Amino acid sequence: MERVLRASSHPYSETGEEEENFMYAIVETGGKQHRVEAGKYFKAEKVDAEVGSTLNLKCIMFAGDDGKVVTGKDAEKIKVVAEVLEHGKDEKILVFRYKAKKNEAKRQGHRQPYSKLKVVSIGK
Repeated sequence: MERVLRASSHPYSETGEEEENFMYAIVETGGKQHRVEAGKYFKAEKVDAEVGSTLNLKCIMFAGDDGKVVTGKDAEKIKVVAEVLEHGKDEKILVFRYKAKKNEAKRQGHRQPYSKLKVVSIGK
């Protein structure tokens, strides 16, 4: 997969230009937190959903255009809707265990499954 960098500050920008609005949210999915913006996409732990379907993500923090930051119970009311673009596996990592002077070595590979999600909307 080839990654193309654009003039935008975000590497996965759809438009390729700096945008005036600064609205973003911190969402939790797969036990990890991601900073997301509307119209942009990100990789998350594999979700159990079909390609093309939409998901409601749990919002932890929200920063609006007006500069106000919302957290806690108020942030849970914010709806973050994402669309599943594809499922795949990351690059292989090698795990090598070795014990000196014991003639013991084990080599193992792992490819983490992921889902590529595009944020459709962030709002109340």
